[in-house]
Amino acid sequence: MPDAYRRYRAIARCLLQLYPRVSGHERRHLHTVTMLICGIVGAQHTQLPKIVEHTPGGRACDESVVMRFRRFLKHDEMTWERWMLPVAQALITMLARLPLVFVIDGSTVGRGCMCLMLSVLYHRRALPLVWVVVKANKGHLPQTMHCELLRLLIPLVPPGADVTIVGDGEFDGTRWQADITAQGWHYVCRTASDILLTRGGSTIAMRDRAPQRGETVALEQACMTAACYGPVNALAVWDASYEEPIYLVTTHTDLDLAEALYRRRAQIETYFSDQKSRGFRINRSHLSDPIRLSRLLIGTALAYLWVVYLGVVARRDALRSRIHRRDRCDLSLFSLGLRLLSYCLRHRCTIPRGVPKPLFVARQLSLISSIR
Repeated sequence: MPDAYRRYRAIARCLLQLYPRVSGHERRHLHTVTMLICGIVGAQHTQLPKIVEHTPGGRACDESVVMRFRRFLKHDEMTWERWMLPVAQALITMLARLPLVFVIDGSTVGRGCMCLMLSVLYHRRALPLVWVVVKANKGHLPQTMHCELLRLLIPLVPPGADVTIVGDGEFDGTRWQADITAQGWHYVCRTASDILLTRGGSTIAMRDRAPQRGETVALEQACMTAACYGPVNALAVWDASYEEPIYLVTTHTDLDLAEALYRRRAQIETYFSDQKSRGFRINRSHLSDPIRLSRLLIGTALAYLWVVYLGVVARRDALRSRIHRRDRCDLSLFSLGLRLLSYCLRHRCTIPRGVPKPLFVARQLSLISSIR
């Protein structure tokens, strides 16, 4: 059986577990989604003609399949709520057994567009959950958009979950902080050195708390900005590896924990690199319409989660020794998943199609069960 058919069938079996009640036109749409994921993973590209080259051929000519994908990207019913929401709900529900750490950041996609995304951190990888795509060049997006994305995330999180949201200096707006705090959640955000802090009637600029290299200076229960929003805890951290101090605001009372959580913020960059240069090259898509790019991101997000699932299988089932060195693992779950898929196709092995059990650590239980 050709590789594209084997890859398609493995993806189809996984998706049927996610969407068990599709029928009629929805089954045709599910077939299109499966074809799209199959082509994205095979081509490691998001230009439609290149995707088609790695889908099952059948009787349709390549241009007919391209047109099918274009209709999918134009279709008003192809929404995040229909295709991504069930996955995001299951993913968060299972990962909520442990403290949840969400990361927000933006990146360029397509032609002249930016994607603002909220992801959940898992095993040094950021797993995509909710996003919005807008027409914009590289730069900061308005705080109203941050709050809009937060409203999409709130219904997905189980009540009582231990949640922290991490962001860089773009995400230190007081309305954004207030919306997070209103949910009983925590945040750790980088902020500017000239932000004003007020405590005990005296006001200073954040940079006035500048530490020495290798030192951390804290100011607890302060109010920030001229509007005196708070109380917040402020941190000035000058790690020996930094060229200059960084400044953080947080609601965590354990400031060592807050600093450690912020260090995990960079893990969302690994997701963007997997979506771009190391993976699916979403930045080279020829699309320039934000709505169509948002729908294309449904395909790349599902493809990414499937490949990460294969990476978890490789670790769980001791398959890593067949595709990577035995003494240590230098590969991410995403890279392991791609290698396992390539190995299965080359050696005519069965591509994992279901949800293997038992699992040997709680974190892997969370991810595997979420992709059932």
